[in-house]
Amino acid sequence: MAGHAFPGGLRLDPRKQASASALRPLPMPGLLRVPLLQHAGRPARACVAAGDRVLAGQRIGEADGVDSAHVHAPASGRVLAIAAHDTGHPSGQAQPCVELEPDGNQAWLRLPPMPDWQALPAAVLAGRLREAGVVGLGGAVFPTDLKLAPDGPPVRLLIVNGAECEPWIACDDALMRARPDQVVAGAALLGHLLAGPRIVLAIEDRMGAALAAVAGAAAGTGIEVLAVPTRYPQGGERQLVYTLAGLEVGAGGTPRQHGIACVNVGTAAAAWRAVVDGEPLVSRVVSVTGSGVAAPCSLEVPLGALVADLVAAAGGYTPAAQRLVLGGPMMGQALASDQVPVGKSGNCVLVLAADELRARGPELPCIRCGECARVCPARLLPQQLDAAIRAGDWAATARLGLADCIECGLCAYVCPSQIPLVERFRFGKGERAWQAHEAERARRSRALFEARRARLEREQAAREARLRAREAAMRGDDDAGGGRP
Repeated sequence: MAGHAFPGGLRLDPRKQASASALRPLPMPGLLRVPLLQHAGRPARACVAAGDRVLAGQRIGEADGVDSAHVHAPASGRVLAIAAHDTGHPSGQAQPCVELEPDGNQAWLRLPPMPDWQALPAAVLAGRLREAGVVGLGGAVFPTDLKLAPDGPPVRLLIVNGAECEPWIACDDALMRARPDQVVAGAALLGHLLAGPRIVLAIEDRMGAALAAVAGAAAGTGIEVLAVPTRYPQGGERQLVYTLAGLEVGAGGTPRQHGIACVNVGTAAAAWRAVVDGEPLVSRVVSVTGSGVAAPCSLEVPLGALVADLVAAAGGYTPAAQRLVLGGPMMGQALASDQVPVGKSGNCVLVLAADELRARGPELPCIRCGECARVCPARLLPQQLDAAIRAGDWAATARLGLADCIECGLCAYVCPSQIPLVERFRFGKGERAWQAHEAERARRSRALFEARRARLEREQAAREARLRAREAAMRGDDDAGGGRP
């Protein structure tokens, strides 16, 4: 078993009920609502219109900027509309979606397959990942071609992350048990893109079947398969880097700056299909679980399927169903409706029963017990951050490292005073982002004002110079004429 114990964290009841079932496809729904924002950065721009007929794999959204990503049709059919809908985005704002009516034919438009990928330059492989809309499927959804850019700092260690640490979520477990060959082959492909670093596939020690399946697929490849301790949030990028390499990535830094890259097992499998099969990222594995569904399961889901479709495939709601969550219980987003589509970041649909919900009592004053600081994997002081946010002291929040909070939820989980720390930190991050936006807008406005003032001053100086030159010329003419009448 690997290596170094990261700071903080807790052992939580895994509750991996969805792991008991084999991975199976979700029957194609009658409606897909494909979000144009399924990645970091700006939403993609729709490149289809209502009434258009599209093929599965056809691009329907163009990346808008370097950190945006292309979006593709998960099914062949007809575009019904381009409209804004609730997508479960943390902002609560409706996001643009392409509404698609599948035709049942599933006719494909694939990218040209690249079976000879080992002979191709890294830039070509990275370009294919961008063409296919491949992003990180561990939750951050950052474009993979940027994260693994061949012209970036050299990488000596590639970590393929199968440490699925949040309770209830079992999508990576299901993927590794069902398709270990794709995960291993994808890891080898990404290692080739990065010029041959050491490759480590990290899986939590409780995931025995996945460990055995992946170890069998990796035999003879040179890829190391390591078991890591089951401790939340072991699957966090910085925590896993610390466990395997003993390296603590500093505030504002990235593992790449230290010669390490980390990708999710789902990302590796998606990269393999994009390159070798020419298949854009149009589906993902999702856990549908919790005591509020009749038959917890793991499903291969076309992106844009509604949560209601997934719950129906899991046997429907039980009478105990009380709360619907997109994601896990620690970091997921509570939903008001099951008419929300699943995008690239949607790893779990969780339906909780009443006895699985923490009773929300009144918020009490902080008693300075220090439990929040003890469990914080980012070594922050949550109680001080909370005080700074409530006081509106944004300079203090920067000094205390608010930007380094990974929103794992442990501080709120252990707080005896039931202070909604994570909610407050999300608010603080949003407020700081808004302030930064306003400061940038003020800077631009001032720059425009200064540029205009400088231009007006130059124009005024030029007019005055022309006037002086004209007056000098007139005086010269008078002198040359000798004062003629």
